[in-house]
Amino acid sequence: MAANTFGNVFRLTTFGESHGEAIGGVIDGCPAGLAIDLDFIQSQLDRRKPGQSHIVTQRKESDTVKFLSGIFEGKTTGASIGFVIYNENQKSKDYEHLKENYRPSHADYTYDTKYGFRDYRGGGRSSARETASRVVGGAVASLLLKNKNISVNAYVSQVGTIQLDKNHNELDLTQVDANVVRCPDERVASQMIEYIEKVKKNGDTVGGLVSCVIKNVPAGLGEPVFDKLHAQLAYAMMGINAVKGFEYGSGFNGARVLGSQHNDEFYNEKGTISTKTNFSGGIQGGISNGQDIYFNVAFKPVATIMQLQNSVNNKGEEVEVGGRGRHDPCVLPRAVPIVEAMANLVIADNLLLARNSKI
Repeated sequence: MAANTFGNVFRLTTFGESHGEAIGGVIDGCPAGLAIDLDFIQSQLDRRKPGQSHIVTQRKESDTVKFLSGIFEGKTTGASIGFVIYNENQKSKDYEHLKENYRPSHADYTYDTKYGFRDYRGGGRSSARETASRVVGGAVASLLLKNKNISVNAYVSQVGTIQLDKNHNELDLTQVDANVVRCPDERVASQMIEYIEKVKKNGDTVGGLVSCVIKNVPAGLGEPVFDKLHAQLAYAMMGINAVKGFEYGSGFNGARVLGSQHNDEFYNEKGTISTKTNFSGGIQGGISNGQDIYFNVAFKPVATIMQLQNSVNNKGEEVEVGGRGRHDPCVLPRAVPIVEAMANLVIADNLLLARNSKI
């Protein structure tokens, strides 16, 4: 199986399956001498882990990370950083009925078609459990970005048709974790939670949007052709389980206006070049311009629902498939730290790439 590594200079390779003994990863390219805050890294995992509230899956995992290499006396050595997270609460019997059956909108059929063999216990390598390793890598990248005063903050901005009609500049992003749905507006968050509870009671699932803003990114990151910064962010986000769409800056709304309405005019304020508006989303020509980078990530409803659905098995026979076990009625609250992690990895990688450029 190829494509288990993300990044160019700051690289994360992950391993492990949902119902295997452990998951984990190796981080390469992290500079030596970076102070590692283990409590911070664990706190990010705690934001992603299952069982943290009544509106997410009740699988109980401590998701405690153990570092195996690359850290000495609290700092990185420049060597590969190896880490492992042991699986503690697998219930593989919940998946026995799927040994031959293909679940609608899952990777079962495509996985079988590609490899001719699959781990049916929770999806194996295709399970979103793998994203815990991404959160560890992203947390280490975040520590690198903090030294440059770069911050990455994501939050839930939409659940189903319930939408937060405010942009990131109107929100107090320190309040993202003030409620279980991770929406920094208490009134809208209450509506979202109530709706997720209703959906869960009906044995169904719901999707929505996670929004993210990256502040204090220096101008000059990204490449003008194939490795445009927004293309790298899109690639990172589209690689997250259940993601169906990505838009940055004005996004699809930008298609509805005129150029005279959309262009971001420059101005010089005490020697610092800035823009009066930011429809570009902090990126122009594939390169960061120093303004806030902001984007939305669309997540589909979780494919496992507690209702019977029509499908086929690996012999092509028609069957009925129903969800069992513990699953998220809405993946969005747990997706917030994953979106942040992938954004951290992209920006950290580009900062290290820029060492040999003008920056």
